[in-house]
Amino acid sequence: MNQCVVWMDRTEARIFELRDGAYERLILEAPKHHVRRLSKEEQIRSHNHPNDEQRFFRELVAALREQGEILLVGPSTTKLRFFRFARDHEKNIEARVVGLETADHPTDGQIVAHARRYFASSSPN
Repeated sequence: MNQCVVWMDRTEARIFELRDGAYERLILEAPKHHVRRLSKEEQIRSHNHPNDEQRFFRELVAALREQGEILLVGPSTTKLRFFRFARDHEKNIEARVVGLETADHPTDGQIVAHARRYFASSSPN
């Protein structure tokens, strides 16, 4: 079974499929909008563009359909909102999420190294 780690924030999702000491990376960008008002980010996104986050999450679901175990990481609440979206709309993705972890803005190499340690420590020996 293949394993992947998804680092995500409100602007993008970086998907790393891990296999045999190597990895493949896919980047999905969230819709971008210039906002001039000062308000909470979630209120702006849901008020001005209510379908953008849903569209971003549907694209991410499509990219994860062929993956096995999934580790979600990221700096804020986007990973949790995605997990809730999967719970409500894509049970098959939700069932494969093995962890949610906070990670600020690591490099690609740091993300992959962390995922390899995570999956190595969680696999039965």
